[in-house]
Amino acid sequence: MLRKLASLPSGRRAKWVVLALWVVLLIPAVLLAGKLGDVQENDNSAWLPGDAESTAVVERAEKFQATDTVLALVIYDRQDGVTAADMAKAQADVEAFQGVEKVVGQPQGPLKSEDGKAIQTVVQVQKDKSGWDGINKVVKDMTDVGKADADGLGFHVTGPAGYASDSIDAFGGGGGLTAITAAVVVVILLLTYRSPILPLLPLLTAGGALMTSEAVIYLLAKHAGLVVNTQTSFILTVLVFGAATDYALLLTSRYREELRRHQDRHEAMAVALHRSGPAIVASAATVAVSLMLLMLATLNSTQGLGPASAVGILVGLLAMVTLMPALLVICDRWVFWPVKPVYGSAAAAKEGVWTRVGNAVSGRPRIVWIGTALALGVMAIGAFGLKSDGLSNKDQFTNKPQMVVGEEIKNKHFPAGAGDPVYVVAKASSAEQVSTALADVPGVAGVSEPVVKGDEALIMGELEDSPTSTSAMDTVDRARTAVHGVDGADAEVGGNTAIMLDTREAAAHDSKLIIPIVLVVVFLILALLLRAIVAPLLLMATVVLSFAAAIGVSNLVFEHVFHFAGTDANFPLLTFVFLVALGIDYNIFLVTRVREVALEEGTRRGALIGLSTTGGVITSAGLVLAGTFAAMASLPLVFAAELGFAVAFGVLLDTMIVRSVLVTALTLDADRWMWWPSALFRRQDVPRPPLDEDKRDLEPALRGT
Repeated sequence: MLRKLASLPSGRRAKWVVLALWVVLLIPAVLLAGKLGDVQENDNSAWLPGDAESTAVVERAEKFQATDTVLALVIYDRQDGVTAADMAKAQADVEAFQGVEKVVGQPQGPLKSEDGKAIQTVVQVQKDKSGWDGINKVVKDMTDVGKADADGLGFHVTGPAGYASDSIDAFGGGGGLTAITAAVVVVILLLTYRSPILPLLPLLTAGGALMTSEAVIYLLAKHAGLVVNTQTSFILTVLVFGAATDYALLLTSRYREELRRHQDRHEAMAVALHRSGPAIVASAATVAVSLMLLMLATLNSTQGLGPASAVGILVGLLAMVTLMPALLVICDRWVFWPVKPVYGSAAAAKEGVWTRVGNAVSGRPRIVWIGTALALGVMAIGAFGLKSDGLSNKDQFTNKPQMVVGEEIKNKHFPAGAGDPVYVVAKASSAEQVSTALADVPGVAGVSEPVVKGDEALIMGELEDSPTSTSAMDTVDRARTAVHGVDGADAEVGGNTAIMLDTREAAAHDSKLIIPIVLVVVFLILALLLRAIVAPLLLMATVVLSFAAAIGVSNLVFEHVFHFAGTDANFPLLTFVFLVALGIDYNIFLVTRVREVALEEGTRRGALIGLSTTGGVITSAGLVLAGTFAAMASLPLVFAAELGFAVAFGVLLDTMIVRSVLVTALTLDADRWMWWPSALFRRQDVPRPPLDEDKRDLEPALRGT
């Protein structure tokens, strides 16, 4: 049945049917994919679980003020001191701002700073279904007003609205990242295939998979309550292009082998898909299942990222085992030009770099794997200093957009917490006690008079530190302890700073919960695939060690080279899931080939032949995946740069060192114990010479059982 399924996409008539079905599918998919931005929820409050304290405050505060607005802090500055004309300009702008669509309420200000060098106005911007895109337009309209006839007066929009606007500009609509990712894939495939035409097929297939994935995710977000944001979109882009191209490389490599053995290209593709299909499907399933486990997270944004990324992986898999084989067969052998695989040409193994690596490792495998493990352990030491408490808004950009400049000016001339207070909702009968408790909290600069409506009161506290800083979040933590101590007050603390704090704590909880579950699930998948226990344990150990080493090196680079303030709270969990899932991916590619050969040649021979025959394609796949994640550095966002660097470095470390040296050395040292307790464990290896000394044709081993 597997052979019949594998032959379907490459059938003489079926290949045209497959192509037609994909064309029909892509027409509505392209239209729906373009609407993905309409269902994105980028506000931190939308990411939180319903039981978070800051979420409860949003609901309780609805009677006091509109909850569908965000604050825009307008900052004017003049180095020599603002003039009367500047104040008149700021006052005129207040009236002009009220004419901007989606600006609501009466702006507060303009207010001159004590040193006379800056002016601040607080404007409320309505947030509707257009999300950050709508806020971005409002901020740009306000900027046009503020910079008109400024006569040298500085103008900046900061605060939550400024952050939303600059974030949308940083993402650039996602089109730039897609173009850069596609360009990276093309360059690497050109170097890999040395063909000007062949790289177009996996690129077109991956592009179709991305469009289809975005369409499916749009439908899930629209009708099934899936939470997606711009972060989901850019991760989906690099993940689909990287993983799908990896599957294309594995399939194409095996297809080229079979073209030398079969005159009929349809038969060659059927055999290639049958041989490589199980490894590709197992790899995709492992990644998809690992990503789906993110649904266990309490943070809604992480919950949504899991199924969205899994959809991308599964659609990419579907495209690469249906559309890609059909396109390859339709194009015939000329697609490999200028080096076309000729029927009957030699397929004997030759001494390449991975053959030499295997022979070098086989001399003293135990010393090699111990030395490699120790080196990785040293690299992992840097992970202990990782700062993953989250980033303030100004630290989330690799450049200095308007919002960051505006916040620096505001903090220099006004109280750092001005314009973005902490909200406390409590019972009206306890309002005075709660106000007193809040005022006594270190880090709270001042407390407003309670506003009472019905049986509840709203109290606002101004922070001494910038509302998006970690010190401000510490103040919120102390404030919660203080107001919770007022008996019978039912007091809860919210606001933007509290939302950031709850996001950080939810992310930490999710890491502790999900990481162990991912390890267990991936181990079970490997055990079922390899029908063994020892091999999955060793493979899991190598991937975890590789992850720790990647985090250790990345942390040192972030701190001492890029000078980042820290990492996002979600960084450890997402990096772990991507590196473990994708690292196991390459181990599956290698070990399934080793097992295939070991059934005929023995484990030691299988390890060397498996490394020799898969080394090139796995290295190319690793370069593609690392390149696509590295493309994330094109976004001027610290989170994107950090995640892209860590995953790219980890993938390269895994493909170049862990998979080729460490796993091969462990396999050679463990020998048949790798397969305990399966039947393969009970087979004894026949002594064989190294590959470069063996003059016999390796056709039977390369062909498989």
